[in-house]
Amino acid sequence: MLKGKQKRFLRAMGNEMVPILQVGKSGITEAVVTQTNETIESRELIKGRVLQNCLEEPKSVAAVLAEQTGSELVQVIGRNFLLYRPSKDKPMIELPK
Repeated sequence: MLKGKQKRFLRAMGNEMVPILQVGKSGITEAVVTQTNETIESRELIKGRVLQNCLEEPKSVAAVLAEQTGSELVQVIGRNFLLYRPSKDKPMIELPK
C-alpha cells in the first residue's frame, strides 16, 4: 500500500507521461493484462487511457487492471489512470519514505 507522499511523488512523475496503454470497447482482455504486465515490469509506472467506446467506467477498469496485474492504482483522472508496481529484476524508481 502506497502512502500519500509516495502517491504524490508518482503522480508528479505521471503528469509528464503519455498514455501507453489503451483499453477499448472490448474492455479488459487477456491481451491487455499481458501487455500491462510486460510494460509495468520494464517501466514500473505506466499511464493508461480508457477510450470513449469502452462501456465500463474508467475507475472500475483501472481497479480491475490493478488487481489482475498485482499493481497499485495511483490515480484516476477523467479517462486516464496511473499504475505502479516495483520491478522484480531492477527497480528504477526510488519512492520517498
